[in-house]
Amino acid sequence: MEIEEMYNCIIRALEDKKAKDLKVIDIRELTTIAYYFIICSGTSNTHIKTLADEVEYKLKEKDIRPLRREGYNSARWVLLDYGDIVVHIFHEEDRSFYNLERLWQDGKVIPPRE
Repeated sequence: MEIEEMYNCIIRALEDKKAKDLKVIDIRELTTIAYYFIICSGTSNTHIKTLADEVEYKLKEKDIRPLRREGYNSARWVLLDYGDIVVHIFHEEDRSFYNLERLWQDGKVIPPRE
């Protein structure tokens, strides 16, 4: 699967399940760990798990599984690592504490849909 197709699939899954404050940071010029960070918030632990489940389900349909999944059980910050794309799903209360947008502020913030 092409990276843009995977990107669009992830964005659709998050939008379908009503992710809050969806942001995409293009980090290609800053690091080799990934092309994009996709960051969003959920309103509860259940909502966060639903967002993560939907992303995994939609990509699994295309035979793509995350290289790594972290934080699912606590559902405060779930990380889904798909290699070129890393998805960060935060609880609203924790997102401002970790503030990835500030940490990666030199990256290019792009609209979720181009």
